[in-house]
Amino acid sequence: MRALVSLIGAALVMITLRDLFHTLWHPTRHGGLSRLVMTALWRTARRLRTPGRVVGLVGPLAMVTVVGMWAFTVVLGWAVVYWPHMPGSFTFSPGSEAAREPALLDSVYLSLVTVATLGLGDIAPAESWLRLVSPLEALVGFVLLTATVSWVLEIYPALTRRRVLAVRLALLRDADPPTRQLDCTAGAMLLESLATEVARVRIDFTQYAEAYYFHDGEDHSSLAATVGYATVLAQRGRAARRPEVRLAGSLLAGALTDLAAVLDQRFLHTGGPSTAVFAAYAADHGRDGASPSAGVSRR
Repeated sequence: MRALVSLIGAALVMITLRDLFHTLWHPTRHGGLSRLVMTALWRTARRLRTPGRVVGLVGPLAMVTVVGMWAFTVVLGWAVVYWPHMPGSFTFSPGSEAAREPALLDSVYLSLVTVATLGLGDIAPAESWLRLVSPLEALVGFVLLTATVSWVLEIYPALTRRRVLAVRLALLRDADPPTRQLDCTAGAMLLESLATEVARVRIDFTQYAEAYYFHDGEDHSSLAATVGYATVLAQRGRAARRPEVRLAGSLLAGALTDLAAVLDQRFLHTGGPSTAVFAAYAADHGRDGASPSAGVSRR
């Protein structure tokens, strides 16, 4: 029976490590529990129609919640591993009051001290297998801390790339260049650079799915509000006379289609064309996207 309880605790730890791996290091970044937490917080904020400033806290709050969930389950899992063997398989420092506490409380305390790598030493494992398992918890605690820091450092560059693209599209929307103005070498270079940036954002949504749940603030920095205008530029480029401009317009259109497919598959699930996906993306972020057909025939 004691072995079964310890196995349950080990299973909790393994589930947590699996979720951490799939959230941060797996190529497709399909986190299980972490994704459910983030989606639930985002949908709750949208259904409550919270103000933009509050919605802007959903992304950071979701990351904090996920990290807290990982830490809690790791501590709980290892405490369950220790619990059936407490206090007989452990030694206590002379004069310590820990041996008089309930076994579960001592197990949680030991797990907290170990995962935080404090190593107070007032409770120490005596059995050989526990002496091997306990340092592993400290190693997991170090991995959890390192993963949290790297997660934060990775997500904000992805948000910056998305917001830079949004601001660039907003400036282009204000200028609203017609087809004849894009029908030149500079226009081809512009459309190609936009296609490259859209492709980068598409990769960011694949590698950092949690970035979707970050609100971008003002309209000029919100990709949800400006991505619709990129389809306008792509159509104008494809209607140009110069072949290099038409090619660049096709590249931008293809990048936008790919981006829409990722958004729809991972977050929106509309099953519609790119225009419907971008409209749903804008609505989900509380924005009005640019009409995809606005001004396409301008020359």
